[in-house]
Amino acid sequence: MKKYLLIVSFILAFMCPSISFAENQSILSMEELTIQVMPEFAYHPNDQNKAHPPLLIGYQGSMVNDSDQPQKGQIEIPLPMKEKNFRIGFVSDYSSDLKKAYEIEYVIDHEKGTISWTTSEEIAPKERYKFVIEYYTDSLKVNKEKKSLTYQFKSFADIGLVNITFTQPTKAKKMKLSPSPEEKQSHGGANDTFSYLYQGVKAGEEKNFTINYDRLEKKPTTELMSEKHSSEVTQKGNKTSNSLAVGAFSGISVLSIGALSILIRNRKKKQ
Repeated sequence: MKKYLLIVSFILAFMCPSISFAENQSILSMEELTIQVMPEFAYHPNDQNKAHPPLLIGYQGSMVNDSDQPQKGQIEIPLPMKEKNFRIGFVSDYSSDLKKAYEIEYVIDHEKGTISWTTSEEIAPKERYKFVIEYYTDSLKVNKEKKSLTYQFKSFADIGLVNITFTQPTKAKKMKLSPSPEEKQSHGGANDTFSYLYQGVKAGEEKNFTINYDRLEKKPTTELMSEKHSSEVTQKGNKTSNSLAVGAFSGISVLSIGALSILIRNRKKKQ
């Protein structure tokens, strides 16, 4: 009976974050949430009509079991399912040692606007539980080459640290964000990422952003990256580089693009 009550409390903590999450803070707490907003990054594997530029958003969450008992139960998180052409791309969680990722079955409740799943493993006391959610929408507004997006995140729980990042699409120009980001990071010279960090975010707290940029290119970033990789491989077949630094950088690029291509193919087969 005690175990049953623990599981019920675990479920309620995510169904009613403004009330139950606070009351059950000693059981499970949301330590960190990273949100990646990626306009024109990739299409959903099942998309047939690619006339509208895609928007991919990823959640990477980390929770901590603050109780003195192992926990395993259902997690339920709200998502913006009323956004135009909303569709789930990928949901997974990790083993306690973070060495395994489990692509998990999930349930969508359109009436409540939530996604739920059962944890793959028990969460031991003081142990962290990590999950990933990817979803797509057609929320980008398009006026020829001009693209814009209004993005809002409403916190579904008290969260220790929220990191919201926006990735600039390849070949995009004049990208502007409001509010202006405090931090700009460049990853391998390929994409610019703009980051916003918030500590001690409360349930119900909102973060609002607007994005504007120009882009004539129709292909998503992943497709351009794949084409670039294929071209580099062809050139390598005809010309050998003597630079160790260039070779190391190319090796990293091959690993990244290769892993991404395999992941997309696997998702396509499963769906």
